[in-house]
Amino acid sequence: MMEPAALYPYFLKYPLISTDTRHIQPDSLFFALKGSNFNGNQFASEALEKGARYAVIDERQYRRDDRFLLVDDVLIALQELARFHRMQLQIPFIGITGSNGKTTTKELVHAVLSKQFITYATKGNLNNHIGVPLTILAISHQTEIAVIEMGANHPGEIALLCDIAHPTHGLITNVGKAHLAGFGGFEGVKKTKGELYDYLAAHQGTLFLQNDNPLLNEMAGARNIQHIVNYGFSATNDLIGELAHASPMLELRWREQGDATPRTVRTQLTGAYNTENILAAICIGRHFGITPGNINQAIADYTPANNRSQLTQTKHNTVICDYYNANASSMAAALDNLRFLEASHKVVILGDMFEMGDESYEEHGKVVQQAAALGAVRTIFVGEAFMQHRHPHAEFYETTEAARDALRHQPVRGALVLLKASRGMAFERLVDDL
Repeated sequence: MMEPAALYPYFLKYPLISTDTRHIQPDSLFFALKGSNFNGNQFASEALEKGARYAVIDERQYRRDDRFLLVDDVLIALQELARFHRMQLQIPFIGITGSNGKTTTKELVHAVLSKQFITYATKGNLNNHIGVPLTILAISHQTEIAVIEMGANHPGEIALLCDIAHPTHGLITNVGKAHLAGFGGFEGVKKTKGELYDYLAAHQGTLFLQNDNPLLNEMAGARNIQHIVNYGFSATNDLIGELAHASPMLELRWREQGDATPRTVRTQLTGAYNTENILAAICIGRHFGITPGNINQAIADYTPANNRSQLTQTKHNTVICDYYNANASSMAAALDNLRFLEASHKVVILGDMFEMGDESYEEHGKVVQQAAALGAVRTIFVGEAFMQHRHPHAEFYETTEAARDALRHQPVRGALVLLKASRGMAFERLVDDL
């Protein structure tokens, strides 16, 4: 059996990683990962035929020749190879986690730091126990700063990702009601996200703290973190921000402690909840010496994608596409934001929130009440969880397809539409009918 450190010379020679035979990169190392419905060992020969140089496997019967590298466990080998590679990179690693906003924050931080540094950030949402190792193994020795997004839906996952990525700096965007089923409730969410703070405290790391968030403040105060840089809205912070305008695009004013005159930045982001994500990126940028002009330019140029707070102008309506993910906290924030946006006709279309566990019934009920109170010209709920909370002033459909039929029979025109749901509801299918 080969030890993970022994894989490193192979990686240095062929520094591309493949895990899917449908997308084999030539001259790559293929890691034969297993899932609940597949065994990558069975595809190792195919990976080599398609151009991989070596296949890392953990079942001896699939070994045909010296191109098959046998390890005890392929997943652990991938994680330990990433950890070993990380330890060769003497650069800042910024770990970002949180219930909401971590991908947008990561992208903003990447945009800001890239103005003056060779920066590598997590692609898409490769933020779990497989995605983080793949991200680290994609970082070259030319990189000057790494930005690592860390996701979790079970206790201990952030601790594991910290052990692989060894963040020197860290940020929790917020702690909300997400993945409650896996965490066993809100306290489990708090404890797991706090594992990043635990790591920074134990390794003399630097924390970027939204100091006006009582929960984050309490969590940071409970740990002995030596290096903290504060950002927020109150005058005591190191970086002080103010939302100047939010309909529909955000405009912010910000200044550092001691500055007399604030700077203004106009963004292409909608949603007042994104203000804190922008301030986090400004705070991190200033910490690493990015000039204020470069920071504002990076933020002004950043265009959201991946259906996160994405403002889309269709033929008939203005649509806020925010259906990449949804949980109780982000749903409440999206509805609160819609309340303040200027529009004569507002339409709300919400889909089920997944992984809510025992709190699913209660949290879906709260969303129905909040949405109904908005007074939108039309309020539509989609999914089995929402169906349990019928309201006289709203429409309810069991499936996205049923909602789509309703939109075709009774079209929405000239409205500001909020589309929000968990990814599995496939709300992108509704956009063509809006």
